[in-house]
Amino acid sequence: YGGRVTDAHDRRTLMCILDLFYCEAAVLDDSFRFSPSGLYYAPPEGDHDSYLAYIKGLPLIAEPEVFGLHANADITKDQQETDLMLDSLLACQGKSGGGGGGHAGRDAVLGDLAADIATRLPQPFDIEAARYKYPVDYHESMNTVLTQELVRFNGLIEAIHSSLGSLQKALKGQVLMSEELEALGNAMYDGKVPGAWMAKSYPSMKPLASYIGDLIDRITMFNGWLAHGPPAVFWITGFYFTHAFLTGVKQNYARKHRIPIDTINFNFRCMDEDAFDTPPEDGAYVGGMYVEGARWDPAARLLADSHPKVLYSHAPLLMLIPATQSDDHLPHYECPLYRTPERRGVLATTGHSTN
Repeated sequence: YGGRVTDAHDRRTLMCILDLFYCEAAVLDDSFRFSPSGLYYAPPEGDHDSYLAYIKGLPLIAEPEVFGLHANADITKDQQETDLMLDSLLACQGKSGGGGGGHAGRDAVLGDLAADIATRLPQPFDIEAARYKYPVDYHESMNTVLTQELVRFNGLIEAIHSSLGSLQKALKGQVLMSEELEALGNAMYDGKVPGAWMAKSYPSMKPLASYIGDLIDRITMFNGWLAHGPPAVFWITGFYFTHAFLTGVKQNYARKHRIPIDTINFNFRCMDEDAFDTPPEDGAYVGGMYVEGARWDPAARLLADSHPKVLYSHAPLLMLIPATQSDDHLPHYECPLYRTPERRGVLATTGHSTN
């Protein structure tokens, strides 16, 4: 591993892998195999040459199973190596065009891309209208969650529209092409989300086209909320600051039953249905999550091994059930939930991880 294990989730993973190798059957059962292929096992007692022959008979390129991992781990490794190679090539590539009108062609592509994004991306939300329709209510914390989310998204939307307008003017020669606009254009030309946008954005690892599509989907969700009220099933990955939503669910329960909010945890129930027309009496239905490294088996109602070549699978619809800590006695698999596949974050001033 290369060092001490300080993360509880890392330690749990490593202990599960070690249990495959450090077990009683490996010592006492001669037919025991360390992996499904049967290639890896403790060779029977013999002389020195027999052990060398066994070692030479092992595959030259080890499959993921030798480390106790699923075969899909090979796909993830190959993807990471390919991404690293392509990023290195992009870093070596010159940004300015050569002869033959290359620079003019690049500017035309950037101009079309900026105009397309500016046309597709909606304008900022009307915060005053939202606060008028959904005022602060002691018994409905979701009103506050909604308006706070709209303010956060407005900061991002305004930053994108403003920078795109400046870039289009710079491409036409109407304003000076500053260093910031040059970096913006370079990132957009490479299909990446510009750093100036990410400074105002929620965490995301998507390329530019997918990022804009995802942002529009999030805005559409909040427009539906503004027009028709809170949805029966919340798209939990669509929030800018997910912790505010989770705290709002707890706060509604705490105020309804008059108990301190810091004594409340969540219990969880995996639902069979994919959609609901009405919200639950207490708690919330949430969807839009994915499982990496496993899959949800709806028939057995358990987590199972991933299908071959399927890295991500849909997680079931979850019901968040607020409960006091004394009632939180159900056996759970404590599965970490991340906002991006990066699986790491920075501790914010609120005490929450950014991921």
